[in-house]
Amino acid sequence: MLAFAARTVVKPLGLLKPSSLMKVSSRFKAHQDSLPRLPVPPLQQTLDHYLKALQPIVSEEEWTQTKQLVEEFQTAGGVGERLQKGLERRARKMENWLSDWWLKTAYLQYRQPLVICSSPGVMLPKQDFVDRQVTKVGAELWTFPGETLPVEYLGGKPLCMNQYYQILSSCRVPGPKQDLVTKFSRTKKPPMHITVVHNYQFFELDVYHSDGTPLTSDQIFTQLEKVWNSSLQTNKEPVGILTSNHRNSWAKAYSTLIKDKVNRESVHSIQRSIFTVCLDAPMPRVSEDTYRSQVAGQMLHGGGSKLNSGNRWFDKTLQFIVAEDGACGLIYEHAAAEGPPIVSLLDHVIEFTKRPELVRSPMVPLPMPKKLRFNITPEIKSDIEKAKQNLSIMIQDLDITVMVFHHFGKDFPKSEKLSPDAFIQMALQLAYYRIYGQACATYESASLRMFHLGRTDTIRSASMDSLTFVKAMDDPSVTEHKKVELLRKAVQAHRAYTDRAIRGEAFDRHLLGLKLQAIEDLVSMPDIFMDTSYAIAMHFNLSTSQVPAKTDCVMFFGPVVPDGYGVCYNPMETHINFSVSAYNSCAETNAVHLAHYLEKALLDMRALLQSHPRAKL
Repeated sequence: MLAFAARTVVKPLGLLKPSSLMKVSSRFKAHQDSLPRLPVPPLQQTLDHYLKALQPIVSEEEWTQTKQLVEEFQTAGGVGERLQKGLERRARKMENWLSDWWLKTAYLQYRQPLVICSSPGVMLPKQDFVDRQVTKVGAELWTFPGETLPVEYLGGKPLCMNQYYQILSSCRVPGPKQDLVTKFSRTKKPPMHITVVHNYQFFELDVYHSDGTPLTSDQIFTQLEKVWNSSLQTNKEPVGILTSNHRNSWAKAYSTLIKDKVNRESVHSIQRSIFTVCLDAPMPRVSEDTYRSQVAGQMLHGGGSKLNSGNRWFDKTLQFIVAEDGACGLIYEHAAAEGPPIVSLLDHVIEFTKRPELVRSPMVPLPMPKKLRFNITPEIKSDIEKAKQNLSIMIQDLDITVMVFHHFGKDFPKSEKLSPDAFIQMALQLAYYRIYGQACATYESASLRMFHLGRTDTIRSASMDSLTFVKAMDDPSVTEHKKVELLRKAVQAHRAYTDRAIRGEAFDRHLLGLKLQAIEDLVSMPDIFMDTSYAIAMHFNLSTSQVPAKTDCVMFFGPVVPDGYGVCYNPMETHINFSVSAYNSCAETNAVHLAHYLEKALLDMRALLQSHPRAKL
């Protein structure tokens, strides 16, 4: 385990090699400045798309009522036009009219715990740690050409790389009403250390020498062993568990914790570190069937106060997790980045661990990694106890399953000239319809990284085309040929929506902008935002995300509503990794149930297409 951790640790450091920061920032700035700014879509277009998206998920009466409110909202010289002009003024003044608002509303002002509710986890293939000497094969430091990141492209267009520079050496800090994210990578003295946690004990491990050269992987291995051997007993008070609490409770406990100088210095060391490595105790033995789902839980929440939840600092942007039994992955704090940059970084890490080492380690003794001390007062002990109880309730409520769909991967939809992502989304619509007999508001994350500082918008997978298809699929009166036609049409409609969203033409973030503009202008909230249809549209029973990776991994997150599902997938060439989450406290939802229906939907859709070889429609 230590060997893999050591190899993993060396990899991302080249990204923030202290000597390279000046080069990084000038090249980075030139690239960033050349990116287009996020547009404010035309008001009429957004409202038309909004009404269209409501049709499959609200009743006719609700839709008629909303149509009337929309018409009032967009009358010439009315409130809609005024808010639109305000938004356009904001867009002219700012680098990105949405990014600050989105960071605050989606993350920093969100008061639910980060665990399960916000931070996604990633599970990697199980590692074999039998040969501890694997690190002796070694590793060369990862540095990109010109010591900066290669620019990524989508459809031939360059993407914003800003999120990569938010991932390392950053940390969320709790506040009473709003959190903040602190970044240390661009300071005069960028961090030279990582945090290592073992048995609830935190250590500061320097990964650079004082001259700025990085430690080799076997030097890091030696340092990790020192950490391991000096923390064989579990500390009684898992102080890290405080970070799993409701944000207001944690903010209060945080201010108590850092009153003490020793605690403050320890917390600051964790916040400043490049990232965290969590050396976990093995999980309880479970059957092969449930192993993956158990590991997903470990990555997402640590398994509770008796297992590894005290081995985390959930506010830290990036935490690599390596357990004694070979389970490994990571968890990240969502305010800084979306999933794709995280798994892209992970792909680099995994590729790197496979390379032979070219650097020989100098035979110099290294100082013992510094143990971070905490003075636990009765008040802090009480806060830890409350956090343990709250986390235990949340963990018991989480229903999560990981499914590997072995029958085909993205190869099949591609052979049918269909978008693999749209094909999977239609299978999700079919699965949901078969269980509940209706469509629901469905969120799929779309990247806005084509724009400067772009984050995400919403692809709405439930459309009239998808609803027509799923209704027809099990209707014996509809011919097979017609079903194929409807499936292809639904997939193409989803693909078209996706293309619009990544071009900045979806309606969700625009509506949010108009709503926040109304709040900023202190005008009374427009009726369209107080409407039942708007509440239904924003209640995402299906919250989904495609996070493709070269590595055979899967990401997962909790549902965003109490009666909903969180679905994430990584389509590989010949199989698809899925994760499905729900809450046990909701009698109507069941993660294994949805996963089963999803598998059946994918197989039925393949059978349908195979029984009718592609005709020119």
